[in-house]
Amino acid sequence: MTELILHFDNNKPRKLKYNLAKARRAGATRLLTFGGAYSNHIRAVAAAGRAEGLKTIGVIRGEPHEPLNESLAFARSQGMHLMYVDRETYRTKKSNNMRRFLESCFGDFYLIPEGGSNPAAVKGCAELPQEIAEPFDVICCPVGTGGTLAGIAAGLGPGQRAIGFATLKGGFLTKEVAELQRQTYQRVFDNWHIEDDFHFGGYAKVPPELDAFAAKFGEEHGFEVDRIYVAKMLYGITDMIEAGRFEPGTRIVAVITTG
Repeated sequence: MTELILHFDNNKPRKLKYNLAKARRAGATRLLTFGGAYSNHIRAVAAAGRAEGLKTIGVIRGEPHEPLNESLAFARSQGMHLMYVDRETYRTKKSNNMRRFLESCFGDFYLIPEGGSNPAAVKGCAELPQEIAEPFDVICCPVGTGGTLAGIAAGLGPGQRAIGFATLKGGFLTKEVAELQRQTYQRVFDNWHIEDDFHFGGYAKVPPELDAFAAKFGEEHGFEVDRIYVAKMLYGITDMIEAGRFEPGTRIVAVITTG
């Protein structure tokens, strides 16, 4: 019989661990990052900046709305300066022109990309598998920007494999994860893949079927299931188990990253 093991692990501190170390070595006094209005990453950077005594800037996709939602209100309470840009401008966040514009506004800063996914984040997430006490064959995680999966796969032992469940539609995340591994380790590991069939229409899309599944799963296991990331992964794992896509006796770890 297939065994499902829930492993609760906030991936945001892992992604920030080595980024903060690099920022300190560089003598940075402020952190700048990007995110949507409900971004957990924005919250995490704001909290980390306050704890480290660093100023923080969040470049937020979309128009400002008052009152602030819970995520942005928390970020502001931690001292983060919120700068809103329209969606077209936001799409240029990786460009040199955007970097120069932001430097003209704020001066020097240590840049952490959207979702925190860069080689420093990958190295932090690669430490996760070795901290799981239970033996397992497959480890699963939600995928938003790719850093968590890229790191987890790099940290696996022989015979283990990783599955990422895309929370965004478009099928582009496999390329993103591969590029992160290439940047970090100069190779792409062959022990992972992404399931693109459980995004339910795209980021933050929560149709009634997914909401009902999350409510039932949470009630049965005693925790509030995050609808944006975790529910899609858990739904996908459940569907794959029922479809017989895992060998009998497979031990599956589901990494609960939020909620």
